[in-house]
Amino acid sequence: MQDQVSLTRDLIRYRETVVDKSSINVGLLGWGTVGTGVSKILLNQSNLILQNTGLQLKLIKIAKRTLPDSRPGVQLPADCLTNSPAEVVENPEIDIVVELMGGIDDARRLVTQAIRNGKHIVTANKALLAEHGFELFQLAAKHNVSLNFEGSTAGGIPIIKTLRESFAANRIHAIYGIINGTCNYILTEMHESEVDFAEVLKDAQAKGYAEADPTFDVEGIDAAHKLTLLTSLAYGFAIPMEQVYIEGITQISQKEIQYARELGYVIKLLAIAKLNADRVEVRVHPTMLPTRSMLANVGGAFNAICVIGDAVGPTLFYGQGAGEMPTASAVVADIIDAAKSISGRLQSQVPRGWLSESQTDISLCPIDHIETRYYVRLVVLDQPGVLAQISSILGQYRISIASVIQKERHEVDTASIVIVTHKAVEKNMQLAIQEIDKLAVVRGASQLIRIEEEVDF
Repeated sequence: MQDQVSLTRDLIRYRETVVDKSSINVGLLGWGTVGTGVSKILLNQSNLILQNTGLQLKLIKIAKRTLPDSRPGVQLPADCLTNSPAEVVENPEIDIVVELMGGIDDARRLVTQAIRNGKHIVTANKALLAEHGFELFQLAAKHNVSLNFEGSTAGGIPIIKTLRESFAANRIHAIYGIINGTCNYILTEMHESEVDFAEVLKDAQAKGYAEADPTFDVEGIDAAHKLTLLTSLAYGFAIPMEQVYIEGITQISQKEIQYARELGYVIKLLAIAKLNADRVEVRVHPTMLPTRSMLANVGGAFNAICVIGDAVGPTLFYGQGAGEMPTASAVVADIIDAAKSISGRLQSQVPRGWLSESQTDISLCPIDHIETRYYVRLVVLDQPGVLAQISSILGQYRISIASVIQKERHEVDTASIVIVTHKAVEKNMQLAIQEIDKLAVVRGASQLIRIEEEVDF
């Protein structure tokens, strides 16, 4: 692999060989929802792009699986559509290849070939970059081309450019992100309509907010893919997916939604990257946020990302995190940046997290070492001495109770106990819960949700 010196040499050589082009040609791999939006903008807003940037972008080829086809509001040039990706990646007239086909294996193969052919790359494929970003960025540097990926995270919200450029002089203290619209829609509906997860999921699928197989979304995998990209940009080292703690929302019940409300919290699926000394926590899980906080009030399918920098302080980015036109807007912004690289008006550079010799004093903090507050709900026998047994176990693991509420009595002489703790170490909390769940007075597995009080603005 190349070191920093050779990467810099390659970039200098690239800038010396830039040619001035009157127009820059674009090819798309994939013409689904986002691809349709990209073609609309490139074709219908070409004069606006030229006026604002001085760049003439020309869409000349789109590869899609089946032909023929058309889209409302899109008048394609003659012979633009093909079902052969090779007509895009091997076409000597195409300067920028935009990968919007999704998946990993085919996308990786085609992007790799396009880079080797000297094409600049734009992609919205977070899974591809989460799994193979390091090798693709190294290859792009070797071949003196740019690899842009704004559309991969949070749709139309310009969070990638912000971290790479606007906050380059900041040490990032924390990133808190609601970055999966499906989960946010489901949790919002559970909170507002007071219905359970399964029913809301069916509604989300009927409205197009959730896929037929929603696993990647509701299990937190999609959010984790995005978080690895944000973390790599913010802290300067690549985070393997297997090292990200991931917990989805499928176990969130209406009881947890209601009890959270009573306690002054809202439950969100939160992607968290938090710097503590020289270690960064990287985790995705359901989180209780104070009701008064701005993140707690991000509803529906919208996304929001809070970034806290040492100089800039707390900032919040809010907008549509998915959909045809918001994501297409981010993709076209990347196309414009790639075109500026071609014209010599923008220096292409590998993000620091994907450099082969990235210099950073920050390491990953294992989930067992984090400290936070916890919500715990237990179903127990309604008899004297139960709370004393639970409190004793928590005390053994140095977990301090902030509040305890005994809820309504259930059938067969059981009741719910809701405990909120002060800050505790994750490993201690998990060990304590394992012991508590084994008590004869406890019925079923406990419910545990982490609380983030710091996001209180």
